[in-house]
Amino acid sequence: MNVRRSAAALAASAVLCVGVAPAALADTAPPASPSAPPVIPSGLYGKADPTYDGVWRQSFALLAQHTVDVEPARQAVDWLVGQQCATGGFASFRPNAAAECDANTMYDTNATAAAVQALKALGGHDAAVRKSVDWLKSVQNEDGGWSYVPGTPSDANSTAVVISALAVAGEKPAEVRSKAGKSAYEGLLAFQLGCAAEPAADRGAFAFQPADGKLVANADATAAAALAGLGKGTAVVPSAENTPAAPLACPAANAADPVAAAQGAAGYLAEALKKDGHLMAVTPGADQPTPDTGNTIDAVLALAAAGHKESAAGALKWLQANSAEWSKGKPAALGTLVLAAHATGTDPKSFGGTDLVAALNATGPAPQGADTEATEVDSKKEKPSGGQNLWWIIGSGAAAGIGIGILLSGRRKKNQS
Repeated sequence: MNVRRSAAALAASAVLCVGVAPAALADTAPPASPSAPPVIPSGLYGKADPTYDGVWRQSFALLAQHTVDVEPARQAVDWLVGQQCATGGFASFRPNAAAECDANTMYDTNATAAAVQALKALGGHDAAVRKSVDWLKSVQNEDGGWSYVPGTPSDANSTAVVISALAVAGEKPAEVRSKAGKSAYEGLLAFQLGCAAEPAADRGAFAFQPADGKLVANADATAAAALAGLGKGTAVVPSAENTPAAPLACPAANAADPVAAAQGAAGYLAEALKKDGHLMAVTPGADQPTPDTGNTIDAVLALAAAGHKESAAGALKWLQANSAEWSKGKPAALGTLVLAAHATGTDPKSFGGTDLVAALNATGPAPQGADTEATEVDSKKEKPSGGQNLWWIIGSGAAAGIGIGILLSGRRKKNQS
């Protein structure tokens, strides 16, 4: 869930730049120049540019606070509610929430799904949750799945996060069907590498999207799909069950069973974590894979949800020793760490020497009942940004042309900045 936001930005740029050649971009884009920092809304968590992850990071911050019995600041909740469009969907970020959403609004299924989970958990927002659920159903693809940007091909990540949101909202994903009659779970399970997959070690994993007609194992998609297959959201309730994860059962007794698929996904993640205690990924511009903290958090959450805390223990220990600098000042990263600690029965206030809850609270408006002096964002010191975001989107379209699928499956996303 960590690289998804930046990857999504590139996906959005690809949509805007369809048919525009890199040479044309070079001729029309203005030269790069230093830009003023963006204005950060007083109710928003985090100080980084929220253009691509505002709703996402806010949702995880609020969800994490609620999960550990911290009452979020009223203005933080109001900001999230105010981001919803009249249709029920959310964009990644709307700088002027007073303006109505229109045909130019870039709707974001992932942000909408995250907001559903947060608002449902907080309570008192049934109407907003219902509108978002209805909107998500309205943009379901014919294959039963969802894409990040409605109207584009389905991907496992978006399908999984939407299914989790639907389940949290009280829907039955198996009964949520497209106009073509495909269920949400049919859309998701189409991305799983089954018993015929080679190498055998990849069986049970999920692909982000087919690459040249072939499914390629992707840890981010696999972790999200495991939660969705279990019908659970990101706020995992600690389980008394603790058994080792097992590989996908082959031959499969019921290939259409989402719970069995989720357990197979958990088996893949557990095996992938064994070597180093964490997952690896090749980031854009790098030649060699590096530790993937965001996906490792997601894997821990998935394993805990599946009842395999023992299989997640090594990764949890690695996160306690290595996540502090990576998550510093990042509300979505801190929020998912809080959720991973909670899911495994670990104290988030003493996580490898870090008080994750205090660190999260300090990234935005102070929770109700807390001293606001040290935690509120001083927006008066911020200066408005210019039009650089538009040119960044256009310029990055050339890079996005390399392949949206690869960029989206590359990580964070999501845990977002």
